[in-house]
Amino acid sequence: MEDKYALITTLVAAIVLAFVFGMAAQRFRFSPIVGYLVAGLAVGPYTPGFTGDVELALQLSEIGVILLMFGVGLKISIEDIWSVRWVAVPGSVVHTLASGALGFGGGLALGMPLLESMILGASLSIASTIVFLRALEDRKLLKTEAGRIGVSWLLVEDLLIVLSIVVLPALVWAMSAEGAALSPWRVLGALAVTFAKIAGFVAFMLVIGARLFPWLIIQIAHTKSRELLSLGTLALALGVAWAAYFWFDASFALGAFLGGLALNGTKFSHKVAEDSLPLRDTFAVLFFVAVGMLFDPGVLWREPLAVAAIVAIVIFGKAGLAYVLMRWMKQPPYASIILALGLAQIGEFSFVLAGLGLQLEVMSSETYNLILAAALISIALNPFLLRLAPEAPVAKPAPQPGAGESVA
Repeated sequence: MEDKYALITTLVAAIVLAFVFGMAAQRFRFSPIVGYLVAGLAVGPYTPGFTGDVELALQLSEIGVILLMFGVGLKISIEDIWSVRWVAVPGSVVHTLASGALGFGGGLALGMPLLESMILGASLSIASTIVFLRALEDRKLLKTEAGRIGVSWLLVEDLLIVLSIVVLPALVWAMSAEGAALSPWRVLGALAVTFAKIAGFVAFMLVIGARLFPWLIIQIAHTKSRELLSLGTLALALGVAWAAYFWFDASFALGAFLGGLALNGTKFSHKVAEDSLPLRDTFAVLFFVAVGMLFDPGVLWREPLAVAAIVAIVIFGKAGLAYVLMRWMKQPPYASIILALGLAQIGEFSFVLAGLGLQLEVMSSETYNLILAAALISIALNPFLLRLAPEAPVAKPAPQPGAGESVA
C-alpha cells in the first residue's frame, strides 16, 4: 500500500512541511528556502519518523531544475545587461573565477582530489538568484543602479553555470582515464565533441525554435484559454529539455534554458512568465525539499572545521572579492556593499552542480553534504548580513536659482 501511494505521500509530506517550515522561517526573518531545506531534512532518511521516497523526490526536483532554467531563459534581459555591461560582465566573470579558485584551493587543502576540488570551487562560486532578488525587493532596490548591476551580475553567473553544466560530463569522461591515457588532447577532444553537439542544438534552436516557439505561443494565446497557455508553456519547457537530452546529449537544464531564451522578448513572453510562475515556484520548492532530503546533518559534527572553512569562503571570501572588484571599477561604496553582502551565499545552482558531480561519481556524499551545510548556513545568515548595509544615500536636490538669477 505504501509503495502504491509513494508519490502521493511524498508530495503531501513535502508540500505541507515546506509550507509549515517556510512560514516559520519567514516569521523569524530567515529566507523561506531555509524552511524548504529543513522540510526535506524532516522527511529524509537521516531523521527519525516518516521517510519520503528519495528517488521520486529527485525526479520531481529534476522538473524543478528544468523549470528554474526555463525561467532564467525567460527573464534574461540583454538590454539590462548591456546598460551596465562594463561593470556586470567583467565583474561577474572575474568574481566567479576568483571565487572558484578560492573554493578549489579550499578543496585541495581539505585533501579532496583534483576534479572534486574543481566542482567544489564551481559550486561555491555562484550565488542564489532567488535569495538575492528577494533581498533587493525587501530593500526596494530592484530598480536602482545597484539593483540593475546586481541582477545583471547574477544573470551572467547563471550563463556561466549553464556552461559548467554542459562542460562537466565531458571533462569527467576525459579525466577518467588513468596514467598515460590522460592527456590535454583527450580533454580538448572530449570538449570539442561536446561543444559540437551543443552548437548543433543551439543552431537548431536559433533556426527553428526562435521562429516556431513564438508562433506557437501566439496561436495558443489566440484561443484565449489560460489553461492551454499554461499547458503549452509547460509542454514547451519539458519537451525542449527532453529533446536536448535524448537527441543532442545535452543536459535537461540547457534545453530548458534555450527554450526560455527563444521566447524571451517576444510579444507574449511576459504573459508566459507570469502564467508559469506558480508552477515554477511549486516545483522549485520541491527541488529544495529534495535537496534537504539528501542532507546528512551529521556532517556538522563529523567535519566542523571543514564546514567552517567552506562557510568562511562563501561569506567572507566571496563578499570581500566582490567589494574589491566593485571599488576597483569605481562603483560607489553603497552599491559595492549591497552587492558584496548579497553574493555572500550559495543556492539553487550550487545544488545542481554538486548533484551532477554526485551523479557522475566524482564527488563524495561527504563533500556534497559540506556544500549543503554551507548553503543552509549562508542562506540563513544572508538577510541578517544585508541589514548591516547602510541606508541608500539621499540624492541631493538640484540647487534652485535665486531671485533674478539665470539657470544657465
